[in-house]
Amino acid sequence: MDVWTNPHWLARVKDWLDRQLDVLGLQPSGAIEQPHIRPWSTVLRMPTTGGDVWFKANIPLLAYEAAVVDLLAARRPDLVPALLATDLERGWMLMADGGERLREVIERERHLGRWLDVLPRYGRLQIDMAEDLERLLRVGLPDRRLETLTSQYEELVGHVDSVTDGERRRLRALVPVIAELCERLASAGVPETIQHDDLHDGQVFVRDDGYLFFDWGDACVSHPFFSMSVTLEGGLAWGLDDVENSEDITPYRNAYLEPFCGFAAQAELQAAHEVALRLGWICRALNVQRFASRLPVPYRKEHLQGVGVRLRMLLAGFD
Repeated sequence: MDVWTNPHWLARVKDWLDRQLDVLGLQPSGAIEQPHIRPWSTVLRMPTTGGDVWFKANIPLLAYEAAVVDLLAARRPDLVPALLATDLERGWMLMADGGERLREVIERERHLGRWLDVLPRYGRLQIDMAEDLERLLRVGLPDRRLETLTSQYEELVGHVDSVTDGERRRLRALVPVIAELCERLASAGVPETIQHDDLHDGQVFVRDDGYLFFDWGDACVSHPFFSMSVTLEGGLAWGLDDVENSEDITPYRNAYLEPFCGFAAQAELQAAHEVALRLGWICRALNVQRFASRLPVPYRKEHLQGVGVRLRMLLAGFD
């Protein structure tokens, strides 16, 4: 994380920001703050005469996020933060303020019902972005499509260090099962597209009665339903008070699947969704392995532990 707080790097960012604000006809109205510092990214906030603007930078491995958000904004500007400026080579983004995080709204309202509005919008975004699949791959999104997922899974199981020997044996025994499930999921006819892969209430912002989807650094090209492993099993099922299986995810699943009804009957979509909940943890494990293995040494081991966590989520679904 030293790079994000390096005075020389911050000075270069400020110079770039000053130039972009000048183009936009805005003036700084306060000091720059740095509320988000992670090993893989940082976010800066700058008050301006036109409201707060937000700068984001990623490590080189994830620098494609700026190009991805650019593609998303071209297709669905109503569902992603307004991009004010980008440096696609460095992966820098300058964005308009997105409003309030859904997390804080839910904490205040003490109700999860907003997800019933959020999830179908996310599904429609995924459907619309299927037309940009090749563009998404060209700008660098990882390819986790079903045709290659089993081989990627098998390779991961052979190299992951954060599982026990017994867990590794169980994971290897699932290889033919995973292959069969990938074939079954493909047969449902739902197109592969962008998949956020870490969609939770901290990545959704509420603004002007609408919702914006932030933080696409973990995204990949894969089956759209994979997103629901994190969103439903890893999030909503735990309810307002973080108690496992305290919330019935069925209404949220149905809300998410509604935009996909043109591809298959409801029963087929529900069956495909059940398969995707299992396979989605493979996708998540692969993406965590990818970025965590490239982090600086002080942070690498800690975040690689997350690969084993996701693989154990996979195993739990077959118990």
